[in-house]
Parts: sequence; structure tokens; C-alpha cells
Amino acid sequence: MPKSPLNRGAVDATARRVAGLLRRAPMTVDELARELGLTDNAVRAHLAALERDGIVARAGMRPGVTRPSVAYTITPEGELHFSSAYIPVLTELLHVLSERMRRPEFDSTLRAVGDRLMAGRRLPTGTPEERVRAASDLLNELGAVTTADRANGHWRITGYGCPLAAATRHHPEACNAVESLLSAFVGAPVATCCEREPRLRCCFDVELPSGRAARSRS
Repeated sequence: MPKSPLNRGAVDATARRVAGLLRRAPMTVDELARELGLTDNAVRAHLAALERDGIVARAGMRPGVTRPSVAYTITPEGELHFSSAYIPVLTELLHVLSERMRRPEFDSTLRAVGDRLMAGRRLPTGTPEERVRAASDLLNELGAVTTADRANGHWRITGYGCPLAAATRHHPEACNAVESLLSAFVGAPVATCCEREPRLRCCFDVELPSGRAARSRS
């Protein structure tokens, strides 16, 4: 998903105000301009950026004094940028599942989640190094900060934190979802080697050959 202007700092605070108003009800450029104290052209510039990134969309036409005006509204994707409920809900969901499931079933369920995350993703091609680096890039797109290097004859993806820290702090099994995702993505076994002390850090060993004889995925 492209980085939204809602997440680019104070410079785009006005874009966030525009999107916030559209959460209440569809509005036209003129209505937004009056509410925000901006010119129509300034509002159009913010709307164009928000519409390009899928945060707002056109919601139909409104009758005007001289001609109809386009009304804009927030999109379901746009709503995601305002929600802070996902992490606590996910964490509590894992608590409930861990209490109601046997350990093997809990692990299997989380691995199935990882497999589902592969839906619609293109598999990487090229050398083992290219595929592992593509897997590192995938994790970074999901909010991690990782690098990919060779270690002790195999490939390792090392993180500088954990994007699922709220969940993995109490349920390290949540890493199984990422393990399964990466395994399906690179087409090779992946094993977690995550650190938990002094703070959570992602780590995944990828069992891909690293020599010249390694075969690229076609």
C-alpha cells in the first residue's frame, strides 16, 4: 500500500483534517474549503493526493447553484489510518485462542494465517540471494526493519525490532505466521531464530543453497 499523506508528519496535517471531516459525512470542495478556511485549489490538491492513495473517493454529485459538485467520502482503507483498535484486538484474540486451543492446534492456526497472507502476492524469482532480499523487503513493507545476509552457510533475515511485538511479547507462536509466509514466499524452509532479550528482534533462517549451483526459480 502506498504511503499515505496522513502518515507523512505535520507537513500534511491539513490532509488529515480533510480526511477527518469526510469521516463524518460526504462533502464537496466548497464545503471543505469553508470548514477549513482554505482556497478551493488548496482543498483540491489535498483531495487529489488522498484520492490517489485510496484514502478518499468520489461519492456522487451534489446539485449546485450553477453546476453540480463532486462529493467526496472516506474509503474503508482510509478508515484504517485512523484506527488504533487493531493491535489490542489482535492481542486479546491471541489470548483467547491460546486459552481455548491445544498448543499444536494454536500453532497450526497461526501457520495457516501466514499461508493466507500469501494470497495475491507474486513469488520472487532469481538467485537465492535475490529471493531472500525480496523476502526482507516484504517484511519491511509490513512494518519491519530488516536486512538479509549469509550466516554460517545459510541465509538469515535479521530485524532491528518486531512489527508484531504487541502480540509476540506474550505469544511467540505469532512468529509462526511470519515463518509460514516467508517459507511460501521464497519456496524454501524457514525457521525462526528471534531474540526476546533484551528486546524483541525478528530473525529468520532461510534454508536456500548459496553456491553457484543454486537454481533460480523460473
